[in-house]
Amino acid sequence: MAALDQVQIRKVGKRYGSERALASVTLDLAAGSMCALLGHNGAGKTTLLGIVSTLVRPSGGTVEYRAKGQAVTGGEVRRQIGMLAHSSLCYGELTARENLELAAGLYDVDGSSRAIDAALDRVGLEPRARDRAARTYSRGMLQRLALARALLTRPSLLLLDEPFTGLDRDGALALGAELGVLRDAGAIVVVVTHD
Repeated sequence: MAALDQVQIRKVGKRYGSERALASVTLDLAAGSMCALLGHNGAGKTTLLGIVSTLVRPSGGTVEYRAKGQAVTGGEVRRQIGMLAHSSLCYGELTARENLELAAGLYDVDGSSRAIDAALDRVGLEPRARDRAARTYSRGMLQRLALARALLTRPSLLLLDEPFTGLDRDGALALGAELGVLRDAGAIVVVVTHD
């Protein structure tokens, strides 16, 4: 499967009952680009990420995914997406390594100790914490684990909702550098942020 190299969002809207969350959003995302979605709370940023991730259906409009000019749909799209949601979505009873082994199995990617340690190194989760239950982690440590999970699959489309939340200065700088590396390698990076 070729990496996604283009996402075309056309007149996407979303309503929740009588409330309009999004109205006619049009946006082109290309390989090797980074897009920051800025706006006040309730502006629809997270809703748009949900739609682009295929987890939320738009009320109107379309999202098309392409790889080498060919349309990509369904499970093939989902395999190409790495996502960091508002909550960590990590299993508290599992260790960092176990959380990543589970993700690797679900996405059919390399879940070897070496690959998992590399992902945890990339986000700066300390080696001494990797074999502890995630429920014992601070907010920043959980954020690092969730980021490692999102990066483990080497996604061609990376969707990050407030990725800097809970990270200390060093963690935020490391994440910024990692996002630059991914973009330079051809990934499409979309970041929702207040920073």
